[in-house]
Amino acid sequence: MSAPVAAGPTIADVVFPDQLNHRGTLFGGAAIALMDRAAFVAASREARTDVVCAGADGIEFAHPIEPGDLVEANAVVERRGRRSMTVAVVVIAENLRTGERREAVRGTFHMVATEAPPQWLTTTEAPQGAAA
Repeated sequence: MSAPVAAGPTIADVVFPDQLNHRGTLFGGAAIALMDRAAFVAASREARTDVVCAGADGIEFAHPIEPGDLVEANAVVERRGRRSMTVAVVVIAENLRTGERREAVRGTFHMVATEAPPQWLTTTEAPQGAAA
């Protein structure tokens, strides 16, 4: 895995028994859902309009996440298009008893604004409904 993502919005949670898979570690789908929420916050702050997840890729599970671990999903917008954004998300797992922290999951989420983000308008574009 490459270097951790720079600071951005962080979503934190503690892993409880109802989130575990048959091996006794965090279910991968629960980790991806946490990552998607973090990507949503980062993209929403960037666009300041409604956004949806169009897809995800490059999801790598490096270390299992144990029950009782604190998990933090940190998201950063890496690329911005006309209405789309690429958001990198890293999940750090922390053993609350020992303080050991490890990068557990990493992936990229593709978020799309449902309408043109207002602050992305250039000086040559007039806002919708405005006189030109």
